[in-house]
Order: sequence, then structure tokens, then C-alpha cells
Amino acid sequence: MLLYTATSNSGKLRDFTYAAERHRDAFTIQPLPGLAEIPAPPEDELTFAANARAKAIYYSRHASGQFVIADDSGLEVAALHGAPGVRSARYAEDQNYLSDLGLSIDERNNAALLQNLDGVSNPERQASYRCALGLARDGEVFKMAEGRLDGIILAMPRGSAGFGYDPLFYLPEYGVSMAEIEPALRIQVSHRGRALEDLLRQLSKG
Repeated sequence: MLLYTATSNSGKLRDFTYAAERHRDAFTIQPLPGLAEIPAPPEDELTFAANARAKAIYYSRHASGQFVIADDSGLEVAALHGAPGVRSARYAEDQNYLSDLGLSIDERNNAALLQNLDGVSNPERQASYRCALGLARDGEVFKMAEGRLDGIILAMPRGSAGFGYDPLFYLPEYGVSMAEIEPALRIQVSHRGRALEDLLRQLSKG
């Protein structure tokens, strides 16, 4: 079964590819053709699930007859009352933080997060990565799935293998940040891998 993913993010594509490997006999996952030419939809829903659902509907209308997966994912920090949440990708932008220093959006988002957690001790730096997936065809949603990973926000970035907030997201049980973790283990524990596993399990059951 061929499934298209509506993302051009190389990190997300890597995670989806690794997660689908154990199901390679049943499913093939590829980037949605022509994605770069499709205007991005608004992501103005209040939850990850609602955004993923809306995006799946939108992108499936640009791929007639095909199954399309869309995701919405981000970071929730307890001490910040769930922020950045659905605004994770635009966290620094929303605050106009470090907009004039020529930093990447990931660098700005990480710096904004650390600034807002300044003075917050470890017990209160608990956080969760969340991912919601929607699967749609021709504007109709067929399946929804979710994944979650709990961790702690570090005081300083560690590692260079991840993306987004990965250098700050620490896994106490493994002693590494998500930017230091081995790829095989990453996909076993990641929120995105867990969400895709949930989705493919649902599809396998019919």
C-alpha cells in the first residue's frame, strides 16, 4: 500500500522512513509529489490532532485517489503551561525573539525556550514531544493516530544529529538528548515513530 507524506522536512521524512521499515512488505511511504508547488495551508487549529486532520484533508485534495499522511507535532513544557505546543515551529517568531541575528529558526526557537525557562529547576522542566497523524484520501479522513515521548528540557543543547528542539530534549532513561540518540533507538522511542506505528497498525487491521 502506497502512502504519501505531506512534508518536505528531511528530519521528519527520515523518521517516517525508519518507522515504516518493519512494515516494508505491506507499506511504502514516499514524499507527496509536487509538494513544493502546493501552497501551505493555515495551521490555526488549537490541537495537534485538529491541525493534522485539516492538513491531511487539504493535501489529499492535491493527490487524487491517493492516501496522504499529514502530521502536526511539537513540544509541550509543563512549566510553560503546555507551550510552545501547536506553535512550536513558530515559537521564537511569535515573540519576535532574536529575529535580527541571522540564526536559523531552530536556533531561535531553542534560545527562546531556554530564555523562558531561565531559573526553572529540573523537576519543573518536564516536557513531552507530541505527534498527531491524519490519513486522508480525496478530502476524507480515514485514520488518526498519535504518539508521545516524555523527557526533560536541558539547560544547554547537547548533540548535533537531531532537529527542532532535539538538542534540548533529554531522555533520562537513556542518558542522551534526542540529538545524541542512535537512529535505530530514536525511531523506537520517538513520538513520530510511535504515531506512525499506531497508524500502520490500524491500517493492518483494516
